[in-house]
Amino acid sequence: MSKSTYQDALSRLESTAAAAGTSPEVVESLRHPKSILSTTLSVRMDDGRMRYFPAYRCHYNNILGPSKGGIRFHPAVDQDEVTALALWMTIKCAVLGLPYGGGKGGVQVDPKRLTPMELERLSRHYMRSMADFIGPELDIPAPDVNTNARIMGWMLSEYEVIHKRRTPAVITGKPICLGGSEGREEATGRGAFHCVEALLKRIGRNASEMTVAIQGFGNAGQHIAQLLQDVGCTIVAISDSRGGIYSSSGFDTYSIAREKERSRIVRGVYCDKSVCEAVPHEQISNEELLALDVDLLIPAALDGVIHRGNADSVRADYILEVANGPVRADAEDILMNKGVVIVPDVLVNAGGVTVSYFEWVQNRQGYPWDLSTVRSRLESHMITAFDEVWNEAEQRRCTLRDAAYALALRRIELSMKSLGTQEYFQNGE
Repeated sequence: MSKSTYQDALSRLESTAAAAGTSPEVVESLRHPKSILSTTLSVRMDDGRMRYFPAYRCHYNNILGPSKGGIRFHPAVDQDEVTALALWMTIKCAVLGLPYGGGKGGVQVDPKRLTPMELERLSRHYMRSMADFIGPELDIPAPDVNTNARIMGWMLSEYEVIHKRRTPAVITGKPICLGGSEGREEATGRGAFHCVEALLKRIGRNASEMTVAIQGFGNAGQHIAQLLQDVGCTIVAISDSRGGIYSSSGFDTYSIAREKERSRIVRGVYCDKSVCEAVPHEQISNEELLALDVDLLIPAALDGVIHRGNADSVRADYILEVANGPVRADAEDILMNKGVVIVPDVLVNAGGVTVSYFEWVQNRQGYPWDLSTVRSRLESHMITAFDEVWNEAEQRRCTLRDAAYALALRRIELSMKSLGTQEYFQNGE
């Protein structure tokens, strides 16, 4: 029987903590989420029916600060997945040195089957159900899979109605006109792009030499694709949930993004203003994309797409984990033995939570930053974190994931020891 997502996350935590020599008390504390709220949202549909949707919010650990994490709307959402994502957020915030603990939320729903008014009712009901579990000093949500700035705006509005005060710092990733931050929408993709820049510098490669395949062409996938194209990488394959496209000569990702917005389908096209025409390409499956012979593979969709069953077929030299948990723990040893370098999710996709932190700071200060300030500070945070992880990996002769976890666990351990652990109470140390 295969491990659940949360069991997979725990096994990875335990193995990396053992290698890093982390205090057993710290590891034990991270085996247990602080609190989980599980509920069912009842929503009146446009045709008069009442439908019911399981919903969750997890505060995993708050030793470094209030919980922080997105809310996803997806048919596969369950408590196990939300808890795993909250654990990863705990590590991610610690890797970036952000004053947050890990949290996550979700609703088991296919939002594509809801009308706009049904989606608003669902979003507001989620916030009503979680209003005492969320707050600017307690737990700060943000967008995630299938949620966006508008949905965050609805949730912010509902929270303010319930608490009868303006509270923009309670949620991030909201519309700029409601207190959102410049640069938040692009932040995950741009942060991942800065990791590629830092990686290329470390390995002595030029962007123009790199072929790239991207699984997942949502917000993060589109932004990193365009940024990589702009610096000269050749994007040879792109896919979404319906399948993918491949061309050895590469694609114009801006044209494909425009066509996807129009038709909701990834097509191999080139657009000149409003006129788009097909370019030669092959239709491929998501599994075929993962097996392409490319320099850089970017899984930017959902977790667990690379596992023991298909890890042998991966031919990329480098994997950049833009999605959360795309490489299962049971696949990692296989990839390591093949010499594949994995830049881990807890570093790569931290651009989103970093700019969410910037947004939270701006809301609390009542002073917005311009786009150039946000981008400059994001680049500084991401490059600093990448260099810290890379140097840790070189010093300890371990993987980048083990290095990232070691850094995070060290920061969490320092905070816990400052309050007293078993060693202190037994030995006064």
